[in-house]
Amino acid sequence: MAIKMLKFNKLYLVIISLGAMLLFTTSCSKGGKNISRTTGWAYNDPKNGGFEVSPSKEQKTGPGLVFIEGGTFTMGATEETPFYEWDNRPHNVTVNSFYMDETEVSNLAYLEYIYWLERVYGADYPTVVKKALPDTTVWLRKMTYNEPLVENYFRHPAYHNYPVVGVNWLQANAYASWRTDRVNEQLLINAGYLDYDPDQKDDNSFSTEAYLSGQYQGLVKEGKKDLNPNGTGVRKVSYGDGILLPHYRLPTEAEWEYAALGLVGNTVNNRVAERKVYPWNGTGLRSDNKKYYGKFVANFKIAEGNYMGVAGDLNDGASIPAPVMSYWPNDFGLYNMAGNVSEWVMDKYSPAAFQTEGDFDPYYGDSFKTLKRDMDGNVAQKDSLGRIPLAPLKKSKLAQINNTTPPPDNFNMSENARKGFAEYGVTSLINSKSRVIKGGSWNDPPYYLSPGVRRYMDEDKSSATVGFRCAMSRVGSPESSKQRKK
Repeated sequence: MAIKMLKFNKLYLVIISLGAMLLFTTSCSKGGKNISRTTGWAYNDPKNGGFEVSPSKEQKTGPGLVFIEGGTFTMGATEETPFYEWDNRPHNVTVNSFYMDETEVSNLAYLEYIYWLERVYGADYPTVVKKALPDTTVWLRKMTYNEPLVENYFRHPAYHNYPVVGVNWLQANAYASWRTDRVNEQLLINAGYLDYDPDQKDDNSFSTEAYLSGQYQGLVKEGKKDLNPNGTGVRKVSYGDGILLPHYRLPTEAEWEYAALGLVGNTVNNRVAERKVYPWNGTGLRSDNKKYYGKFVANFKIAEGNYMGVAGDLNDGASIPAPVMSYWPNDFGLYNMAGNVSEWVMDKYSPAAFQTEGDFDPYYGDSFKTLKRDMDGNVAQKDSLGRIPLAPLKKSKLAQINNTTPPPDNFNMSENARKGFAEYGVTSLINSKSRVIKGGSWNDPPYYLSPGVRRYMDEDKSSATVGFRCAMSRVGSPESSKQRKK
């Protein structure tokens, strides 16, 4: 009898819960229209003014990206540096969820970028194209015959799927901006609001900011219905419609290191069961898979004069960078987070960065920039390349600018940190243009394969061992829809 009563009570609770959910649903809708819980007015109804509210939806995963669920981890060195440096003390931080390129940016991807620049700007602004080209002379080294790589590595089809190198930090950022615009333009085309325009040229070219500010029209296929009774009946897509994606960008150092470690496969009961030295478990560099037993799991310099093993048994199988999807991905599904090429990240380099950074999404870099505006607060006119100029955001003007999130207090390099810099060119090679490089390369010994290792290079310099991959901020819930369902 007690068991029957228990079952009845459970059933009763389920019915009450369903009834409450139904009551809540009906109280927030009327005739298919959502109702404001603040005013009682219907959303998306032109009869009462047409205040539009887009349905809540999860952020789409942009082309080439992998979702990285955030969390806390111990950032910093996992092994003692052979140079006895102390620029990477282990410290706990939290990284918000974000997206990361599955692979390093390939030659083919960068060639697509160069082709677009040539087609749109090449006739009137050839220097734009030249400025974006990788420096293929990075392959030249004393007492080596690397001329074939200078001539072939970037453009020959045999190297299409190899990581692009010879790209400096500034060029990598420019590529990320271009990629943002191409992806958002395609999303508008897919949604039916724009059509392809192969005749784009110079300032008549799509950029996300120019479109949103009303300075780019494009070939309108069918506009979005404007519910404002004072409107024209058709309007442009706004960022609040949830169609456009946030910017592609370089990952921060913390994001890159977190993604490289891939600790998602090492968590038990809300704790990290085993800290990793490399993007894979254990301290070895060879596969324990029976099929590939003994093969190296990354592309690195095995020993002095040994870049790939011996003929007939080429071990890591690559004398220079390998194709971007070589070897095994880590637990986040990312390829070559150790070896192949080192990668640019957003951060400036300082040996004392960990002492001044925040412990949530730490970043040591430039001042926050927003769209430049005139004295009346209007977005500045686009330039001759169709781009809206940016300007550093002053905190005193935060309240005057809409849709802008204020930067954290520690966003800029602190005065104490600046004073801590040694004198450039006299006692140090570190300056305000020094940017962090993460991950080992095909030309590095095993120590540099650990994600915690950090090096630096000036932002306007490039190398045959350094490439990059893009990231994107996560909007909304830090969990994926699959994780929330669980």
